[in-house]
Amino acid sequence: MKTVILIPARYASTRYPGKPLVELTQKDGTKKSLIRMSWEVGMSVPGVDAVHVVTDDDRIREAAEGFGASVIMTSDTCENGTARCADALARAGIEADIIVNLQGDAPLTPTWFLEDLIAAMKADPDAEVATPVLQCDRMTYDMFIEDRKAGRVGGTTAVFNRNNHALYFSKEVLPYIDPGKVPTEDIPVYHHVGVYAYRPSALAAYTSWPEGQMETREGLEQLRFLENGRTMACVIVEGRGRVFWELNNPADVARIESVLKDM
Repeated sequence: MKTVILIPARYASTRYPGKPLVELTQKDGTKKSLIRMSWEVGMSVPGVDAVHVVTDDDRIREAAEGFGASVIMTSDTCENGTARCADALARAGIEADIIVNLQGDAPLTPTWFLEDLIAAMKADPDAEVATPVLQCDRMTYDMFIEDRKAGRVGGTTAVFNRNNHALYFSKEVLPYIDPGKVPTEDIPVYHHVGVYAYRPSALAAYTSWPEGQMETREGLEQLRFLENGRTMACVIVEGRGRVFWELNNPADVARIESVLKDM
C-alpha cells in the first residue's frame, strides 16, 4: 500500500507566529528549526514512499528546501492541517492508499508512533481515519494541569470507547480527576498525538463539510470527522520512556529543549 507523509506548516500561527521556523537547541548544542526536526522524523519512518512539507508561506518553503525537503505549495485559505493535506494531495496529483498528516509542531514524535499508526490502517481496511494516543505519565499530566492553571492552551486529550473509537477530543484535561485522587501510575488520561492517517476518500469528504460547532469551540480539526459521524480509530502507542510534547506556546521551547538534552 502506497503511503505518503505530509507535514503541514503555516507561518501565521495564532498562538505562536513563525512557529515552524523556531530553532531548538539540540543535545550537541547545535540548533535545528521545528520544521526540520519534524521532517527528519518523517524521513526516518521505514516503508514510506514520500515525505513532503506542505505550506502556503515562502519563508517556510525556502527553509525547507534549504535542508533538502520536498515542498508542495498550497492555498492560503486552508483553515487547518487536514484541509492543507487535502489541498496538497489535489494540487500535486498524489495517488496514495494512506496519507499521514504529521503536524509540524511535534518534533518529539518517535518514529514508532507513525509506524504503529500506519500498521493499524493497513490491518483494518475499514478504518477511515486513525490517530495515535499516549497514556499520560505523571510528568505529562502535570504539564497539562500546569498549562490550564496558567491559562495556556497546551496539548489535547482524547476520550475513546472500548473499541478504541474516538468519543471526543479536548484542550481541557479529560476525564476530570479530583486533584487529591490522581494516581501515581496508570493515570486514565490520554494525550492525543498530533498525527493522523487518512484514506483518500475520508480526506476528500472532510473538505466538503462545513466546520462544526465543537470544532469551532475547541479549535480541533479532528472533531469535524466525529461531528459528521465518521469513525476515528485511536491507536494506543507506547512512550518507551520517551517524553512526548508538542510546541504549542513559547513556554514549550524550554520544555522540549530539556527533553532533547536528556535524549
